[in-house]
Amino acid sequence: MSATEPKSRRFRPYPAYKDSGIEWLGRIPTHWTVKRLKTLASVRLSNVDKKSLEGEQPVRLCNYTDVYYNERITSDLEFMHATATGEQVRTFTLRAGDVLVTKDSESWTDIAVPAVVKENLEGVLCGYHLAHIRPATYCHGPFLARAFSALGTRDQFQIAASGITRFGLGGDAIRGGLFAMPPEPEQRTIAAFLDRETAKIDALVAKKERLIELLQERRTALITRAVTGGLDPGAPTRDSGIEWLDEIPARWAILPLKRLWRRCDYGLSESLAGTGAVRVLTMAHIQDGEVVLPKQGSMDDVPAALLLDQDDLLFNRTNSRDLVGKVGLFRGSREEHVSFASYLVRLTANRRAWPAYLNLLLNCRLVLAQARSMALLSVNQANLNPSRYGEIRVPLPDLDEQVYIVRWVHDRVTSLRHAAERVRRAIDLLQELRAALISAAVTGKIDVRGDVSA
Repeated sequence: MSATEPKSRRFRPYPAYKDSGIEWLGRIPTHWTVKRLKTLASVRLSNVDKKSLEGEQPVRLCNYTDVYYNERITSDLEFMHATATGEQVRTFTLRAGDVLVTKDSESWTDIAVPAVVKENLEGVLCGYHLAHIRPATYCHGPFLARAFSALGTRDQFQIAASGITRFGLGGDAIRGGLFAMPPEPEQRTIAAFLDRETAKIDALVAKKERLIELLQERRTALITRAVTGGLDPGAPTRDSGIEWLDEIPARWAILPLKRLWRRCDYGLSESLAGTGAVRVLTMAHIQDGEVVLPKQGSMDDVPAALLLDQDDLLFNRTNSRDLVGKVGLFRGSREEHVSFASYLVRLTANRRAWPAYLNLLLNCRLVLAQARSMALLSVNQANLNPSRYGEIRVPLPDLDEQVYIVRWVHDRVTSLRHAAERVRRAIDLLQELRAALISAAVTGKIDVRGDVSA
């Protein structure tokens, strides 16, 4: 077993159990009870919006995203500035032990996501789209927050949410939620245990996420080296004459990008809100140099000239600066009836460039950096037209070497991708372990009162 993997542990059950009377909860320890939230805490739905009005008090708001992305609400977070009435300040100011849960969302699976307030936060109020829950003295806020996230407990709130395109949870539904409750000292023990154990799991997840980043960095460096310096370290070199590039193999040419394609076309300017037989690509469908097809079509009448052919390239000509210039290779065929939106440009390679190699070259970080430096900025938008894009000078080997480089890169990138997939599966298992551990502890399936392991 790796030294970084969690050790296998067997948690013991409680000495005795009783039927909870709740189907989804099942049996609970004999000294536990089942309580509705309204007997454990006060529940108020926030009416403090994001506006700043004259005559009101300046405040900061803990909003939906603060709760959704953070299990703990602390003073380290950057809260939004707004104003509130005196009554709102008295009602919704955050105190240590308060629990905030999401009550509105575009997805029912995002309903009742909890966060616990870890310290008194003067001048910070619970914002709109959240429920503000203040536990009674016999209910420990950190335990209650963990209980909200448990399987079963969480599901009852998601099922109670109403809506079709947007879901909302009313105050009565929140107050009527059922919780398995041990005595308050035991709540504190369970919360402390979960804080310690989830921190261990989170640290492992962070290490694995960093490993994925390193694999991605390795992929980027490998491609950059291959398309700017070739694969033969002993080959004669010469000065590239390009500001952003040092030496290149002596036999390689230097050409402007426009000499490597035989045509370029702007995409469709029509609305993509409909349905139809033709799938239309947007910038979101270009991922890691590949084109990912949308699941359904959005148009029927598309000029034949704007249907993609195999090995067409698409580049994103307008977006934020960190996204403009992204390129994807279409590996399908015209018979698949795929077109593209107006802010994408279709490039068709000429005989000088193999499309798969051109795709690697255009996604090389050095070329991307040059493309983005040439984009014209307008407010928060970067625009890169083909005429500017086509002036980027790039190194180019002959076709045989392009094919060899693409195959070499493919083999190594495939290996790196498989490694990253294994790491992602490990992360998924750790997240499942984390969720299961929380659920087991807050519903009494495991007894952690005597657990003192580090």
